[in-house]
Amino acid sequence: MASTSGETSLTRTADVSGGENLRAYGGEDGGIRVARRRATLIDAALELLGASDGGSITVRGVCREAGLTTRYFYESFDSIEALVGATFDEVIGEISDLGVAAFDAGGDVEAKVRGAVGAIVAVIDDDRRKGRLLFSQALLSPTIAHKRMESTEIFAALTLQSASGVISVKSRQRGMAAAHFQVGGLARVLAAWLEGHLDLDRDGVVDVSVGLMMALADGVARFE
Repeated sequence: MASTSGETSLTRTADVSGGENLRAYGGEDGGIRVARRRATLIDAALELLGASDGGSITVRGVCREAGLTTRYFYESFDSIEALVGATFDEVIGEISDLGVAAFDAGGDVEAKVRGAVGAIVAVIDDDRRKGRLLFSQALLSPTIAHKRMESTEIFAALTLQSASGVISVKSRQRGMAAAHFQVGGLARVLAAWLEGHLDLDRDGVVDVSVGLMMALADGVARFE
C-alpha cells in the first residue's frame, strides 16, 4: 500500500491501551504494537477513502487493505465511522501543525500567509489522497460532513487568532466572518484544483490564494 502518513499516525497516536499492562513480544512493548496497528488501519482508511474512485469503506475492506484481522480493528476502533473520524483528524492535525509553523516563521504579514498556504498546498499536492479526504464531494458520510464543519470552525478560529497578532482586528465578529470567508474560499479553490477544474501548478494556486486573502484583509479594514 502506497502511504506517506504511517510515521505521522504512529507519532500522533495516544495511549490506546487504556492503561492496560500489555505484554512485550519480540522485544516490542504491547502498547507500541497496538499503536502501530492503529496507525496501519488509519493509513489503510486513507488509501481507501482518498483513492480517485474511493468513497466506500467497510471494516472488512479496511482490514484487508491493512493486512490485519477484524480483531485488531476493534482493538482500536468501535466502528468504521470512528476510524473515518480518526483518519480525518490525522490529516487536519498535520495540516494545522505545518500551517501554523509556516505562518509563525514568516517575516511580514504576506510572508506569513504565503508560508501557511504553501504548507497546506504542499501536503495535499504531495499526497492527493489527503486532499480528496478533506474536499471531495464524493465523500459525504455524516462523519466526514461533521468533521468538515468542525475543521472549518477550527481553521477560522486559528486564522483570526493568527491575524490578530499581526494586524488590528477591532471587531471579533467581523474578523470571524472574514476568517470563515477566507477558509471557505481557500477550501473551494483547493477542491476545484484537485478535481482538475483549474489549470494551475502549485505555485499558481498559492499565488492566487494569497492574493485574494491579502485583498480580503484590506477589505475588512473598511468596516472597522
